[in-house]
Amino acid sequence: MQPNDIINEAKTKFTGSVEHLQGELKKLRTGRAHASMLDSVMVEAYGTQMPLNQTATVTAPEAQLLQISPFDPNNLQAIAAAIRNNPSLGLNPTDDGHVVRVPIPALTEERRRDLAKQIGQKVEDCMIAMRNVRHDALKLAETGKKDKSLTEDDVKRIEKQIDEQMAQQKQAVDQLAKAKEAELMTV
Repeated sequence: MQPNDIINEAKTKFTGSVEHLQGELKKLRTGRAHASMLDSVMVEAYGTQMPLNQTATVTAPEAQLLQISPFDPNNLQAIAAAIRNNPSLGLNPTDDGHVVRVPIPALTEERRRDLAKQIGQKVEDCMIAMRNVRHDALKLAETGKKDKSLTEDDVKRIEKQIDEQMAQQKQAVDQLAKAKEAELMTV
């Protein structure tokens, strides 16, 4: 394996870890309504489990309200039930026969602190994944050195570049976490 291949593969995996963290942070509720809050909701429609976004359009007409317009009015009750029965959301939808409205309650101080802890846990999971990527890349470099396909200088250069890339991605992760925590703590 070439040194650049090892470095590029590690960069790709680092970026993937950060993107996964971004997706996880988007799922955290911050007191304002946004359509991606319901991305994890699965609806029983047409005899099978389907993601909510394949059965309805989700909009946020107000800061504290989500509105769901089903493509098929027959799925209205199933959509409301799927949201109501999802314990991680803790939301209580209402339907008027045409659309489902989901009021988003304001966060309490205690709930904000719990969510801040969840942010910390998600950041730690991301950092663990990045450390594993670093470990695997360095292991590949060492294997290449033993096989005599990489020189000692190649291994040192790979290690230096991977450490630099890890530091850059760690800064990005820290910025994401601080931004989400600031968004969470603003009332």
